[in-house]
Amino acid sequence: MSTHEQLLIAVGEEEVDTGAQSIADTIDGWFAGITEWFANIIFYTIPVGGHETPIVVLWSILAAIGFTIYFGFVQFRTPKVALEVVRGKWSKPTDPGEVSHFQALTSALSATVGLGNIAGVAAAVTIGGPGAAFWMMIAGLFGMCTKFVECTLGVKYRTIDEDGTVHGGPFKYLPVAFKKLGRIPVAIITGLFAIAIILFGVAGGGMFQANQAFSQVRAVTGGEDGIFGSDMAAFLFGIGFAVLVALVIIGGIKSIGSVTSKLVPAMAIVYVLAGLTIIGMNIQNVPAAFGAIIEGAFNPQGITGGVLGVILIGVQRAAFSNEAGIGSAPIAHSAVRTKRPVSEGFNALLEPFIDTVVICMMTALIIIIANPASYEAARDGAEIGDVTITSDAFETAFSWFPYILALAVFLFAFSTLITWAYYGLQAWRHLFGKTPVGDMVFRLLICFFVVVGCLMTFSNIIDFADSALFMCIFINVIGLVILAPKVKEEMTQYLADRRAGRLHEDPEPLDSDRRVGSDR
Repeated sequence: MSTHEQLLIAVGEEEVDTGAQSIADTIDGWFAGITEWFANIIFYTIPVGGHETPIVVLWSILAAIGFTIYFGFVQFRTPKVALEVVRGKWSKPTDPGEVSHFQALTSALSATVGLGNIAGVAAAVTIGGPGAAFWMMIAGLFGMCTKFVECTLGVKYRTIDEDGTVHGGPFKYLPVAFKKLGRIPVAIITGLFAIAIILFGVAGGGMFQANQAFSQVRAVTGGEDGIFGSDMAAFLFGIGFAVLVALVIIGGIKSIGSVTSKLVPAMAIVYVLAGLTIIGMNIQNVPAAFGAIIEGAFNPQGITGGVLGVILIGVQRAAFSNEAGIGSAPIAHSAVRTKRPVSEGFNALLEPFIDTVVICMMTALIIIIANPASYEAARDGAEIGDVTITSDAFETAFSWFPYILALAVFLFAFSTLITWAYYGLQAWRHLFGKTPVGDMVFRLLICFFVVVGCLMTFSNIIDFADSALFMCIFINVIGLVILAPKVKEEMTQYLADRRAGRLHEDPEPLDSDRRVGSDR
């Protein structure tokens, strides 16, 4: 090949890369404007303690605390009950539903344990310092009660088809919560909730997952100077990832979904074991790390908004990770086999504990102990740290682990994306009905935004996803507050029957159900 030919090829490649970069910059700039507009609406602020506080975040905090008090700190006083439910002590194979309590819990965890625990924690500590991890944990503890309420309602108001297929979640209980407002207001409220679910499915379930999968692949293949360093590589990666997702959600190769359902839990176990190993190797530094977390929680340095600012960061990242209050978990948990709805509430409250209190705190300790310089550099540069911050921390102990993490991140992203494609499809059908053409339009929309996610900056995606997330929480939690007395009746009867040894018997109808016949 002549020098002239080589020059032409090089110029051509540069033009392609420049064109791809121009497209990526255009998309990112356009989306940044949309994100800013959306976030300004959802995160409307009021002054609290001298700091501008988003009403929607404050609402989620106060609601979780309120639920905890109203239900008598149920998440702290009934761990034995929850473990009984998980192991199926009071269950019967003939109970209505499709899956066991254990299967419902593991299915929900496979959707929540993933990039929120890896990239989400990195984002938290780079924005809010080590103290954000403390408030993530606190938010997770209170979020256990929110999850208890919404998953109980998901089962209580579910419907079961003649073939045994279960339909449950917010689209079943929100109309009950708001029914006194009239048909049109109910349609508007549930419609807005459906839009929020779709938006989060596109952003948090699609773009965020694809973006972080690509970010980790790029990091382990040489960064911006490697084979995945260009915007064209990001575009091609996005196309490949979207095709793989399409093969599953459009119904082509269902076996891929079956394989990931086995690999994702395995990768989660590998991640946890590796994390515990790093903590064990640095056990002498653990007290100092906890000291940094506590000090950062109550005496943060250089964090906008001070303590309140750190609290808000912790709450946002905890909600993104464990999805308490969003309304997604009740869709999955409603398929459980049970005649007592609150039994699944006890089961589900374990989910935020495992996801946020255990795994997120473990990730935070790893970052703080193993490589604090990485998140400090990101914070000083006013950047939001992503999955590579966590990867760098693991690399200090295991030089090869970033490659394992790249596989884990890809699988976590793939699994979560498929799950949220399902959640989003339910919302889409609520708005437009169930039609083959409509379903295909939504699935193609998800695949399109998978590609877009690989071309965008992490900060724009996470800001948009947070906005959609808290739009879901705001509407869903209002419904939970209205229906909380129903859940309390279920809880009171269940615990009374447990003390009396009657849980093997069919439950008696609740007084409120006798009075109104049923709220279904």
